Amino acid sequence: MFLGIDTSNYTTSMAVIDKDRKRILDKRIVLPVPKDQKGLQQSTALFYHVKNLPILCKECFIEVDRKKIQSIAVSDRPRPDTASYMPVFLAGVSVAESISYALGIPCLKTTHQEGHLIAGLWSAGLEAAERVIGAHLSGGTMEIFYAEKKQEHPICFEIVPIGRSLDISAGQLIDRIGIRLGLPFPCGAHMEKIAAKCDQQGKIPIVFENKNSIPSAVKDCDVSFSGAETRAIEMLRKGLPGEIVARELEKCIAKSLEKILKRAIGQTMIKDVLFMGGVAANKYIRDRLSIKLGHPSIGARLIFPEIEHCSDNAVGVGLIAHSMIY
Repeated sequence: MFLGIDTSNYTTSMAVIDKDRKRILDKRIVLPVPKDQKGLQQSTALFYHVKNLPILCKECFIEVDRKKIQSIAVSDRPRPDTASYMPVFLAGVSVAESISYALGIPCLKTTHQEGHLIAGLWSAGLEAAERVIGAHLSGGTMEIFYAEKKQEHPICFEIVPIGRSLDISAGQLIDRIGIRLGLPFPCGAHMEKIAAKCDQQGKIPIVFENKNSIPSAVKDCDVSFSGAETRAIEMLRKGLPGEIVARELEKCIAKSLEKILKRAIGQTMIKDVLFMGGVAANKYIRDRLSIKLGHPSIGARLIFPEIEHCSDNAVGVGLIAHSMIY
């Protein structure tokens, strides 16, 4: 069996994969964020991970025979970039290396983004994919990248960034406005429920005049969302209902992604687009992009993992641990 550990901004995760690449265990603890706060400081998140990891280790080794663990992998930074760093990942690395020494098994360091990529393809049954465009949409990351399998390794990918957010991520945009609406953090699922009140007969509706819309700000393959945040706050101050503002945020994010991904597909000539991160679980965004990018004139194949594998998890990291042996 193979163990994966991930300590992201808001979730402590541990997963175990068997030799047939089946998920045996998937444990997660979402870090608590005080009401009305937009997130956690790195020092606070690190503290929670230090508290949570012994709990997950205990649960894991109650269910799984530690003698059968053959290797361990851990995410040690957000993205496969030498400049990418967050202190929260130190907690996972510390525990992974300790387990490695105690059990006498190899420990591989990977990244949070690579874990998402592998888990997404695995969830969609597309592990054989050689090249994909990745759309990483979460509270901490907003990045579009090109990924191609490494010749020397059957599971790992070479990742090349194509575009990103120049300020806040799509997840941060949702959370910041969600907090203003009095929603629990993280706000994504709660915001989606509010926005769904705008739906009419299952169609993507036009619920108000264009003058109340939130415009997208895309340049080449980069995007800015701070203007969208300012516009959403202005709409709320004018007394527009929360469901309208929530739907406009979804629409702004979807329109931004549509523009960026059209350009990314044109640049790379890759039609497979894998979505990952908590924002990728949003049904409205999924449906709108499927319509726009799946049109015959573009012909993209959009790959959406199961909802549970969009949010932060250690399944992909566990699969990377498996690849060390098989």
